[in-house]
Amino acid sequence: MNLETYAKNTWCPGCGNFGILKAFKNVATKLVEEGVSKGRIVVSSGIGCHGKIVDYIRLPSFHVIHGRVPPFLTGMKLANPELIAVGFVGDGDSLNEGMEHMIHSAKRNTDITIFLHNNGVFGLTTGQVTATSPKGFRGRSTPRGNPENPINPCALMLISGATFVARGYAGHMDKLEHIMYEAIKHKGFAFVEILQPCVSFNNTWKFYNEKVRWVDETESDVFEALRLCQDETLTGIFYRVSKESYEDAVGKVEAEDVAEVLSRF
Repeated sequence: MNLETYAKNTWCPGCGNFGILKAFKNVATKLVEEGVSKGRIVVSSGIGCHGKIVDYIRLPSFHVIHGRVPPFLTGMKLANPELIAVGFVGDGDSLNEGMEHMIHSAKRNTDITIFLHNNGVFGLTTGQVTATSPKGFRGRSTPRGNPENPINPCALMLISGATFVARGYAGHMDKLEHIMYEAIKHKGFAFVEILQPCVSFNNTWKFYNEKVRWVDETESDVFEALRLCQDETLTGIFYRVSKESYEDAVGKVEAEDVAEVLSRF
């Protein structure tokens, strides 16, 4: 299936986003081969280098403002529950400007999938620190070193109520494709942190290639999953449980309202 577009790719050569794009295209192709209508797969992205990804995928797509991918996709799913709603967000985009939307989407168990491109910097604006930048990181906004401790995205989503939490690495394509596919197939809020080197402002290729490991262990206990999350170079599907989705809960309320109105006649 051809998912190429006319848009010229302007990511820096060597950017981790290329691996994420390729992995997702392979997953989207697999879904269509399994019988999913191409028009049912809707993608959205926020602000940052990651945001250009929707320009490079021939699928229904929407580019929204900083941090607003989760509420936008929530609206899409409420309007048409048959859609497969996939969001691409950046660490700064989603955890600086948009943290509240991420938390509430996880709490609601909205039936959307979020792929977080985590390179630890605001790459599009030349390397300022984000919520995930390591302590001591020297960037454009912290020339003497970042004084803050970083947020652990997987841990944050776990305690917020996400029902699928995983971490992948842009340099391990086969594993990343597996995680992406499983996340999209999951009913409920699926969150995947993707370790993604920024060759221009935070080149972590060598570090991740040496440190990243895979774990086959998938937990249904939040505290055990939190234990897995603490190793920030560990990848795999950490947590997966089945719970009522936000869309199903809203549908029940609407059905009850209709039944109540009809009972009056």
